[in-house]
Amino acid sequence: MPSLKDLRNRIASVKATQKITKAMQMVAAAKLRRAQLAAEAARPYAERMDQVLASLANIVGGGQDAPKLLVGNGRDQVHLLVVCTAERGLCGAFNSSIARLARDTANSLLAEGKDVKILCVGKKGHDLLKRQFGEKIIELIDLRSVKTIGFVNADVIGRKILNLFKDGEFDVCTIFFSKFRTVLHQIPTAQQLIPLTVAKDETAPAAPPSLYDYEPSEEQILATLLPRNISIQILRALLENAASEQGARMSAMDSASRNAGEMIKKQTMQYNRSRQAMITKELIEIISGAEAL
Repeated sequence: MPSLKDLRNRIASVKATQKITKAMQMVAAAKLRRAQLAAEAARPYAERMDQVLASLANIVGGGQDAPKLLVGNGRDQVHLLVVCTAERGLCGAFNSSIARLARDTANSLLAEGKDVKILCVGKKGHDLLKRQFGEKIIELIDLRSVKTIGFVNADVIGRKILNLFKDGEFDVCTIFFSKFRTVLHQIPTAQQLIPLTVAKDETAPAAPPSLYDYEPSEEQILATLLPRNISIQILRALLENAASEQGARMSAMDSASRNAGEMIKKQTMQYNRSRQAMITKELIEIISGAEAL
């Protein structure tokens, strides 16, 4: 049974930890609002870009002049998985859920005889995947020095992906991130970037008449917009991740603070009982000694 001094040390240690978790919860709450606004502001732009590209893609179809970013290079052997996670931990299952989705996808592709390459954006994803897929990881992009995610950061990653595609390093590219819904709800998501996936309307006619005349041609417009769309979708994923990370950290630190409070109550109760038992024991010894005299 621990001594009173050990119990006091345990209580003091848990109280110090609780102060840290409460402080981290407050910091995450302050950052969450800004990150949530940035993620929500990026959604309409990314969704509108999807609609424009979908409209142009339906007109162009899969012709020979269609850009490779739209129709692919005709192969489906090498898959590049872009895994976006946080640079830091203490955010619950946020990092592990994204890594789990990427791991399951990689295992499924390998079981089909495909080749897999992994590009990690964020240190935690690299740490979670390197044990099983260390030889598959081609690069780690560290964003710890970046205080505010912007288009410049996403464009750097997008250019790396485009250069790899031009060099024939992969055939299909998929990005993994977590969509922010609420503080308690984040959705691990896989989105294919190359070739572009376009949602087709099955009720629409096979060849609908075009309502617009494009100058230059649709193919030339797609050739300009598709590379930019890669960076836009990466920016959207990074902003969604930033909001999801702060929401998950806020929730995790709140749970940790409440658990620390419960532990303090239990340790304090045990301390009081042990102290009362020692006092009772000393009183019994004093009374027994007095009666013996």
